Amino acid sequence: MADDALFEFLHMEIVAHVYRDLQFIKGETDNKDRASRVSILEGMGYRVGQGLIERLTRDSPCFKDELDVMKFICKDFWTKVFRRQVDNLRTNHQGTYVLQDNKFNLLTQLSNGKQYLDQAPKYLAFSCGVVRGALSNLGLESVVTAEVSIMPSCKFQVVIQKL
Repeated sequence: MADDALFEFLHMEIVAHVYRDLQFIKGETDNKDRASRVSILEGMGYRVGQGLIERLTRDSPCFKDELDVMKFICKDFWTKVFRRQVDNLRTNHQGTYVLQDNKFNLLTQLSNGKQYLDQAPKYLAFSCGVVRGALSNLGLESVVTAEVSIMPSCKFQVVIQKL
């Protein structure tokens, strides 16, 4: 339980630091600055995801296909990182997956209403990077985006890039 609180606090501080640091350097923010901040957070998450998946799959057998990989991400990986399984996994069987988490841990501390809805994307960038990094180390290049319509529920859309 204490690990969860420490991780959530660390995550909030990383986001605050990235946003505060760039605002101090530039003075004001625009859409380009916001995109660069999201990119920084996503890059940090990417590296964390790569490291975590190496550790979690060390003793696992090889996956048969990308659906097996996504099932592993939704069950085992999500449980280790976010302390619960994904509530719903949907796919169009053409490389697009939607992972629904109805009580995403990194958003529960913000609000249960709509008042902080505009702040949610910056708190999801790191998590998108974690998922993208994990998939990359499993051999699947992807684009991961997240959207929030009602806090703390969010949907992660994973589009697997065909090589």
